[in-house]
Amino acid sequence: MYSFMGGGLFCAGVGNILLIVSTATDYWMQYRHSSNYMHQGLWRYCVPGKCMTHTDSIAYWDATRAFMILSMLACFIGIVIGVMAFIHYSSFDGFDKTFAAGILFFISCFFVLLAMAVYTGVTVNYYGKRYGSWRFSWSYIMGWVAVVLTFFSGTKTLNVMLNMNAFICFSNREFSFIGIFYMCAYRMHECPRNSNSR
Repeated sequence: MYSFMGGGLFCAGVGNILLIVSTATDYWMQYRHSSNYMHQGLWRYCVPGKCMTHTDSIAYWDATRAFMILSMLACFIGIVIGVMAFIHYSSFDGFDKTFAAGILFFISCFFVLLAMAVYTGVTVNYYGKRYGSWRFSWSYIMGWVAVVLTFFSGTKTLNVMLNMNAFICFSNREFSFIGIFYMCAYRMHECPRNSNSR
């Protein structure tokens, strides 16, 4: 079970690094303008020899930036809580740290998916018509890889929680159809007690 947790944390760590690099770099899109290749990111656009900050406040850039930053924050907090669950850190015993980490990874995935969808939709509809020769570049691709990694990290982390709760529920019951059912299903914090126990 801990290999799943370690795998989830590894995917989240790599995903968060990709989110940071993707958000900070200037290669979301490349296009030809006046016989020169230009490239741009979320913060700057570059012509051969120099880069300039985006001065226009364009809604889709602002939305993409905000969603990417929220995704990084959710992923980072999820990693911290996931590490606390992995090393059995005893503070905050009142909530399931594994569950919280998994949910934060899915929230991170949702935010980066929104960012990529907004950027893709506007870029295809606007730049696709304005420039004949353009393409998405490696910063953009890193964003999509981060979507996959944060999704896998959430899946692996919640899988650990489900397996641990199923094992606890199964070990507290006698072997029966209901025991198998509780092994496969998740009940929030406690297993149902056997009504015949004395």
